[in-house]
Amino acid sequence: MSKRIIIISSLFLLLVNAIQLRAQQDPQFSQYMFNILSINPAYAGSADRISAVGIHRSQWVKFEGAPITQTVTVHSPLKKESISIGGTIINDKHGPVNQTSIFADVSYRIFMKNYKLAFGLKTGMNLYSANLLDLNPFVEGDQAFQANISTKPLPNFGFGVMWYSQRWYLGLSTPRLLQNKLLEGELPDFINNKERTHLFLIAGYVWDINYYVKFKPTILLKAVNGAPPGADVTANFMFFDKFWIGASYRWNDAVGALVQYEINNKLKFGYAYDYVTSDLGRYTSGSHEVMIGYDFGKGNKGDVSPRFF
Repeated sequence: MSKRIIIISSLFLLLVNAIQLRAQQDPQFSQYMFNILSINPAYAGSADRISAVGIHRSQWVKFEGAPITQTVTVHSPLKKESISIGGTIINDKHGPVNQTSIFADVSYRIFMKNYKLAFGLKTGMNLYSANLLDLNPFVEGDQAFQANISTKPLPNFGFGVMWYSQRWYLGLSTPRLLQNKLLEGELPDFINNKERTHLFLIAGYVWDINYYVKFKPTILLKAVNGAPPGADVTANFMFFDKFWIGASYRWNDAVGALVQYEINNKLKFGYAYDYVTSDLGRYTSGSHEVMIGYDFGKGNKGDVSPRFF
């Protein structure tokens, strides 16, 4: 078997088995601080107007079968500000596997003097399919690879809570609680043949260094049953309330850089690059991620300039 086929098959096995060496089965994003709704439904309504974000991520470029992911999130408070709604769509393709998640988000916000406390519910489904016949298994005739998996709906739901102000936020969430089985039948080689329940803790704060420069560190902690915990740490600097530049570190996986420019109080663009520090770095030139965000209209209290998250 060629080295290329061995690498591709190994990648697929690792991904389907929840990647024991890493702490996530769900898609990951370097610009997670601008994509909070995808992991925490309590984030819905935090912009106090209609807010939309789209992200495209090409992970492990030059690695055949590597993940390619797109996500779109939209959310807004209703006329009664304490209730907010939103929606999340994530399309993720890695190797022969394709998953499209479609979820609705609802949050209830409690307004206090200087901050808000929000509780959120996420519900929807993951459409899962896999072209297993395209693979070359290690064991000839392996029963796990004898038929493709047509689109299989996997319903799910999750919860989240967030405590935040304009300058800081703290959130805890589990976006998918049900552990749906991915492949049917007795498959002893797939001991983790199911969706995993993930737990996310996210936090961020903004400090004024001087009138023109702000410092915003953020952290995302990830935990999933059967794998070590993971962490993403990012340090961003904001200049003139318009331009962000920063560095990131993903525990035992990658270091990176990210930039963002806010055209005005509504439109922003972002880019992130990850340099892989694990053994996988020998086979890839890194990961690229682009982001666009837009806020429609004005909030009930007018434009908030700038928005930090």
